[in-house]
Amino acid sequence: MRPHFALILTPLQIFKATDVNDARDAVLAYIGYKDSTTIIYIDGWGGFGAAPVLRSMAQKLRSMQAEKTPPHLRFDTIIYLDCSAWESKREMQRKIAEELQLDPQTMAMFEKQDEEDDFDGVNLGSRDVIRGVSQVIAQTLVDKRFMMIFLNGSDDEIDVNNFGISPQSWVGRHVIVWTFKRRSLTLRDRGEIARKLRYTQLLLYTLHLARDLTSSEFRALLHEEASNIVARHSWVRSINKTIVTQCYLYEIFLQYGFHSSTEFGWVAHASNYLTCDGVIKAGDTRKNIDTLHQEIHWECSASLLGKVIGELMEDPEAPFLLIKDGSSFYKKRPYRWICVTSKNLPIQEDTEDILEMASSLFVAFEKSDNPQGLPNELLTNCSNLGVLNLYYCALSFISPPFLQCRGLRFLGLDHCAHDNTGEGDNCRDWTCLQSLWVLDLRYTEWNDILSEEKMDIMVNLRELNIEGGMCWQLTSRLHGRLRYLQKLRIFKPTHMAKTTSIDYRNLFVDKKDLEILDLSGNRDMKNLPASLSAAKNLQVLILDGCDELENIVVPNGLPSSLRSFSFDGYGPATHWRSSFNLPLEFTEPKQPPNAYKRNVKTSKISLQGCTHLENLFVRGLWNLVELDLSGCAIKILNLTTMVVNVPVLKRLFLLGCESLHAIIWGSDDLIEQLKLELLCIDTRPKRALGSTQPSLSKHKHFRLQLNAILADARLARSLYHLVAGKSYDDVCFNIHVTSSNEYGGVVQFNAGGKGMSEPDNQQLHVTVSCYGYVTTKTGNAPMLVFPQPPTKLSNHHIEISEGSHNFLDSELTSFPQVFSLDSVISDYTESLHIHDLSTSIGMPSKSGWYSLLNWCRVERCPNLDTVFPATWRDENQLEIIWASDLRIARCIWSKGFYHYKSFENLQHLHLRSCPSLQFILPVWVASFPSLKTLHIIHCGNLTHVFVLDEEYPEEIVTRGIPFPKLTTIHLHDLPKLQQICEVKMLAPALETIKIRGCFSLRRLPALQGREPGMKRPTVEVEKDVWNALEWDGLPADHHPDLFEPPVHSRYYRRSRLLRGTVLRYTLVYLLLLLIAETIYPIFPSRLELHV
Repeated sequence: MRPHFALILTPLQIFKATDVNDARDAVLAYIGYKDSTTIIYIDGWGGFGAAPVLRSMAQKLRSMQAEKTPPHLRFDTIIYLDCSAWESKREMQRKIAEELQLDPQTMAMFEKQDEEDDFDGVNLGSRDVIRGVSQVIAQTLVDKRFMMIFLNGSDDEIDVNNFGISPQSWVGRHVIVWTFKRRSLTLRDRGEIARKLRYTQLLLYTLHLARDLTSSEFRALLHEEASNIVARHSWVRSINKTIVTQCYLYEIFLQYGFHSSTEFGWVAHASNYLTCDGVIKAGDTRKNIDTLHQEIHWECSASLLGKVIGELMEDPEAPFLLIKDGSSFYKKRPYRWICVTSKNLPIQEDTEDILEMASSLFVAFEKSDNPQGLPNELLTNCSNLGVLNLYYCALSFISPPFLQCRGLRFLGLDHCAHDNTGEGDNCRDWTCLQSLWVLDLRYTEWNDILSEEKMDIMVNLRELNIEGGMCWQLTSRLHGRLRYLQKLRIFKPTHMAKTTSIDYRNLFVDKKDLEILDLSGNRDMKNLPASLSAAKNLQVLILDGCDELENIVVPNGLPSSLRSFSFDGYGPATHWRSSFNLPLEFTEPKQPPNAYKRNVKTSKISLQGCTHLENLFVRGLWNLVELDLSGCAIKILNLTTMVVNVPVLKRLFLLGCESLHAIIWGSDDLIEQLKLELLCIDTRPKRALGSTQPSLSKHKHFRLQLNAILADARLARSLYHLVAGKSYDDVCFNIHVTSSNEYGGVVQFNAGGKGMSEPDNQQLHVTVSCYGYVTTKTGNAPMLVFPQPPTKLSNHHIEISEGSHNFLDSELTSFPQVFSLDSVISDYTESLHIHDLSTSIGMPSKSGWYSLLNWCRVERCPNLDTVFPATWRDENQLEIIWASDLRIARCIWSKGFYHYKSFENLQHLHLRSCPSLQFILPVWVASFPSLKTLHIIHCGNLTHVFVLDEEYPEEIVTRGIPFPKLTTIHLHDLPKLQQICEVKMLAPALETIKIRGCFSLRRLPALQGREPGMKRPTVEVEKDVWNALEWDGLPADHHPDLFEPPVHSRYYRRSRLLRGTVLRYTLVYLLLLLIAETIYPIFPSRLELHV
């Protein structure tokens, strides 16, 4: 990168051109002039016209490839990038990859990384290039002459080296020609651009600026700019260059003529003006209209704009006329668009000719408490008028002058007053209202225009905007009227609501087309109309400044079509919005000084069932306790921009939010300040609308109770930040990672902080083991009884089950790249249940330096090789290991890592049906001081339960390993088991030994250290196994006489039937399935009997 002082030292080159073709040829002449000049910036006519020049260059160079081309213009690859609608560097790189037609595997990297960034909560505009894609681009362009022509819609120059393009490395072979170009037309003076250039080696600009061009030259360039928009949106067939050029001229006319004089928020009305005037055809779809609305915009200073307007008005074909103070002369001819901002409206003899063809008329008089009167004869012959906007004008409300405008579609009255001078008879012919599409009233006290009688005439009205004046109670007049209304705004009323007995239940029943409802500033509205749920097409609801609303709850729910919702306790925005996709966090006003003095009463907002809701803005609601976003389509919930300054928010529901990828909590300080007490999340598809919400404990011990069911494990990244940002004792969580709807219950938090209870409708699993005998209590086979798994959930519990395989492996091995599910398990979880997974990874690979895991239950994971990796570290918290049906697992805990302070609290080790298991735990400790029960069945390859690790205390080899509290050993169907521990095992508290089917067993534990007077341990074992045992003798406390005489089994003898034969297992399995289908028809076919 160059040093900072070089920013203003980019070489400049001026060329003379007044049209696109001349400028294009001049630029092409500079390419290759010096081999070292490989990055060139085109400034055009002060920013204006630069984009058409670049587009023309791309067209010219591509057409020249098949012809005889000068050597310096011969390129193997030419790409044209239009990034004027700037999103991010990532999107720019995607467009480069598309132009280069990279392979599908490379293109798939974009979708994958975008999804990862979603779950990390990365802002769309901050997404950088993908290194792997850059490498492919570099490889694709190696040894090739390459040119990129680029419209840069960002605010900064882009370093293309990060994209895999190296103009400095491949001098003369990679050439970049670019310009700054947003979705607007720019007019600027020179000097601004040079200071922003860091990598560019040549700055080219024309001799003249846009203000120096003639009217015809300017309009020709404007026509070319319009061609760019048409090319960018080629899919919009109804948009052509003529229409776009007319839209540009209409906007520059408004911006200079009306907006500069009134500071009126005309931008919000731009699409209405263009449609009602006829510039855009009425039949165009909203998508087409919104597309043009987003593209048509000017960026320039008032002085530059004035010079351009002055030149354009000299053109005899100019469609507009601007009458300002001091402009007493204008050409006497018809004009299509007229704006009058003079203090004294000139009514000349030729006024009739001037207004005859007018389709838009804007009149703005001087601001005054007594507005100037509008001449009655002004609109006498305006038969073509489609748009009429009056500002600070006085006119007769009894017989207004626009009654003769039978084609009027837009009527706007801003700060207008009734003129009672020279009143005539009350006009009864209001037929002109029948053609109205938009009625816009701002601080104009004219109640009669919205009388029921006149609204009955407005059969075609699509949009009604009222700012100041009447309040929300006006809606009572709408029932049965204005059936085609699409946008309704009753904004900042100056009249308070009256106490009436009006029935509001059916207000919106017939408003099937209503899309936008803005009631901002209606401070005395206490409840939303219940009939709002009938507005089935409602997409935007804005309630900013509705302080008296107690709850945002509609009995039948707000319409599912809702896409945007805003409730700003700071008050209404300065100007109302027209867009459906509201960038709310960017357009809202800053916090006013008296924000904390506003008493917004709302305590609950329910947007449950709004399945299309993506845009949300809630701010300054000091009494908000509960926010329900269940079923919404929000992808990233940002609590720093979307839900702001809600200090007492206690309950947040996100049930059925299957699009949810991330929750951004903000800084550690913001998380610490968060008063949230209950957070419920369920992201499974087609789930949770109407799901039971867990209740908040009355005598809660924890400040935050979190219940989450995650269809995608990556959402745990957001939960980690929340859990880590709180004190451990302040958080109680139950997180279930699964996409299966089989698990429908909601965990209930018990009072007093004593843990959680299982869902009431948790499904019962009764499984017939595939690897051995069925577990049952019936008959006379007590050896087959297996301990129940741990079911009491801790206050920090995680469950991972079927349907959660997507990205689960990566989330369990993501540390230290990201803090994710592995970190939640390793650092904060006390109980863990893993079942029915196809993954090959069990516990996280992260070293659990502060692991708090108390019990672990793992079952039915056929691809799991190891439960605990070698890196997992037990900090003397683990009490129970319970594992079942792990088909290929070779061990429960891998060898390779040791820590002397481990397993000191392990009390129960229970395993069954793990046919590939070779050992269970590696020994790197001197003792197992807390182990009480050892219960293992149906593990055909198990040779030792405990084996020595790679490193271990040397004294255990000679002295043995003490198990001072071990009382119970149950071993069943372990044909290869040689001994329980690879070294001598000392179990002085042993009470019961039950062994069956362990025909290779040669040693039992010694009773060394047993207290005098204790009963001898009881033993159940086959006679031949007992007889084959090896003993160290009485001095070593290892002798048969130290045990009760063994009870030999009469049910399971080696000579009667081979263990585990296919025929035996098949017959038992089929028989039990038949019994299960007969006795338990309501259960799934996969049944598990837990005894």
